[in-house]
Amino acid sequence: MDNAPNPSVRPLIVARDLTFEVGGSAGRVNILKGVGLEIGEGEAVGIIGPSGSGKTSLLMLLAGLERASGGYLTVAGRELGRMSEDELARFRREEVGIVFQSFHLVPTMTALENVAIPLEFAGDEHAFTRAEAALKAVGLGHRLNHYPGQLSGGEQQRVAVARAFVALPRVILADEPTGNLDRATGLAVMDLLFDLRAKYGTTLILITHDPALAARCERQIRIEDGRITSDTAALPLAAE
Repeated sequence: MDNAPNPSVRPLIVARDLTFEVGGSAGRVNILKGVGLEIGEGEAVGIIGPSGSGKTSLLMLLAGLERASGGYLTVAGRELGRMSEDELARFRREEVGIVFQSFHLVPTMTALENVAIPLEFAGDEHAFTRAEAALKAVGLGHRLNHYPGQLSGGEQQRVAVARAFVALPRVILADEPTGNLDRATGLAVMDLLFDLRAKYGTTLILITHDPALAARCERQIRIEDGRITSDTAALPLAAE
């Protein structure tokens, strides 16, 4: 199909004929079936589609958390299929920030320690200073030493957003980041995510079931049954 990257933007992500299969009791299951796309530096892209269509699997491939079964994939100039596990781990530390629906914070670490994790793994001697600045940027300067269990859901997701941005990655991958939040809190978190994306010029890939959230992105990619069925500029929302 004819995808719709912005021709004036340098591609940061390129996928060609990407496939992903997993084994099951009934044999191999095809999750992604020849996905091809380009996403430019600094673009915001909403990925939508029904449950089980392959949205999260695509995100896992882009993050280097799963390996494609076939095809070609480069992110930030790195061909993920040729990389070792150590190289993929380094790639994630340097190039990618991830925000999950369920926060994925370490419960025995404070907010400050959670945000400092990727910097510590990278050997940054200023990890805690940078983590503190990141938490202040998301409005949690007063919660540095609180543990996840002492924070509300919205505060936990803000910690996760701070952790995703703290190393200034080129790509942010967000998988249903408001799925465990009430509407008002979810909107506040999304405002924060888009504000930080605009501030740093980060490429944002947002997986969501909510068309209103996807419409905040410059492009919408729809996936059905493991294939891209549309890739268009997002339509503006009608006034409420």
